Amino acid sequence: MKHLLKNAKIYDGTGSAPFHGDILLENDRIVAVGTIENPEADMVTDLEGRSVSSGFIDGHSHNDWFAIKKDTLPYFEPFIRQGITGFVTGNCGVSATGFEPGCSYMDHMGGGLFDYRNTTGEYGTIEEYCSVVDQNMPCNMTMLTGHCSARAAVGGVENRKLTPEEEKQMLAILEKALQQGAAGISLGMMYEPGLYADVEELKKVAALCVKYNKPLTVHPRAESKVSMAYPGLFGRSHLLRAMDELVEIARGTNLKLQYSHAIFVGRSSFGDKEELLKIFRQLREDGVDLMFDIYNELLGVSVITAILPAWYQGMSREEKRKPRTRAKLAALVKASSLLLGFGFNDIQIAYIGPGYEKYEGKTVHQIAREEGISDISAYLKLCEISNFKGRVNMGPYTTPEIISEFEHDDRCLYMTDAWVEEHGVQNPAIYDCFPKFLRDSLLGTGDTMPNTIRRMTGAIADRYMIPQRGYLKPGYYADLTVFNEDILRNSTPDREKPFGIEKVFINGRLVLDGDKLKKEELKTSGRAIKIL
Repeated sequence: MKHLLKNAKIYDGTGSAPFHGDILLENDRIVAVGTIENPEADMVTDLEGRSVSSGFIDGHSHNDWFAIKKDTLPYFEPFIRQGITGFVTGNCGVSATGFEPGCSYMDHMGGGLFDYRNTTGEYGTIEEYCSVVDQNMPCNMTMLTGHCSARAAVGGVENRKLTPEEEKQMLAILEKALQQGAAGISLGMMYEPGLYADVEELKKVAALCVKYNKPLTVHPRAESKVSMAYPGLFGRSHLLRAMDELVEIARGTNLKLQYSHAIFVGRSSFGDKEELLKIFRQLREDGVDLMFDIYNELLGVSVITAILPAWYQGMSREEKRKPRTRAKLAALVKASSLLLGFGFNDIQIAYIGPGYEKYEGKTVHQIAREEGISDISAYLKLCEISNFKGRVNMGPYTTPEIISEFEHDDRCLYMTDAWVEEHGVQNPAIYDCFPKFLRDSLLGTGDTMPNTIRRMTGAIADRYMIPQRGYLKPGYYADLTVFNEDILRNSTPDREKPFGIEKVFINGRLVLDGDKLKKEELKTSGRAIKIL
């Protein structure tokens, strides 16, 4: 079927100025863009000057864990409503794939954030995963393979160095994924068991990305001035030490290094921005293909254990409860909090578990006051009752000024780093993260609209080598987002609802028309995209 979209303001994804014209679709492809002489169409839609771009691609996502749910639509609906048609998934080291049949450590997958409950199954390889989700999910998906997942698959989550045989098995799992179409490898150096990997192990992982010319995305070991990742609370900022580690991994290579979610956890960390950018520039001058990504939020979501040191997380439950251990931990956390400019009143409980709903939406400090105990005691109590798997919203991670500066940086891509939770407080990025980037452009705090569109379409497709996506060009797949610039400019964000997005096409199918989702179409509209 041919569908003609008339009278559109067209942003083609290249960063060029928009132009007015028509777009002709046939089945799942774009046939023509611009001035179309005597078009023949089965359906005609007059967009009356509305803006059109290629469908937005979320450059950092974890929705690989939700594409295998028995009912996928609830997990994708809010993203579609903000104009997103595709995702780069498997980030932060915790991909849903990355294990061999008979793996003994399946309970350790997901980094404490994700699991296989209510899924259609467990699919260890990219090949198997793609065969299951292709045309069985709402949106398009490109998948990274996770170092944490592969490491857990061969050695569990113990705080130790892998044996030579285990390391060989892990690298084989990662290489097989790249050969089968993974878009790259992701590191989660703040999550178990990735936080136990040393630089030499990580160099071998990076070498695979160089070999196959695919990105290495990195959730660094620390994103704050002080953290539990490194010994000592004074001296060089931990965020910058984590960057030094990445420099050592990438030095002397042409690695495609993608620094995930450029954030600065805690008010004292904001001052590290300039040196971080200086290191970014130096790496690029040295031949490393470095880029980074951001979301348009001041907070972030993490596991409740994110601020716990590796030495504590590696202990048994009995060792953790010893008074001496708790005293050492309390002293360390208190000193860290003072140096960081980030405390327990900045950690909001999103979800602890069934029966503990009373804690949701409250900070650890609020809970401590209500229960008449210390902040550290309340925090450790919440860790234990959640089996160290609770979810938190934390901030500040950045400022509006930093977001604005990064929006103008040519190395910056856009993403949400968000997912829909079945319970508790949601991450606000699921609702309107991408519309806020567009709004920033229209209000003058963000980059130009052509560049803004490029950061969420063509530039992401280029970075991950996603074929025939990200641009409005003849022959490319018909993923399109139609938006109203007047509504975007004049709307109030952060109301747990999207704004300004009027139509969404995925592979030629109109799946969002105004406020109406076409649920039957969305059951099979998404494609699994291998990067071969």
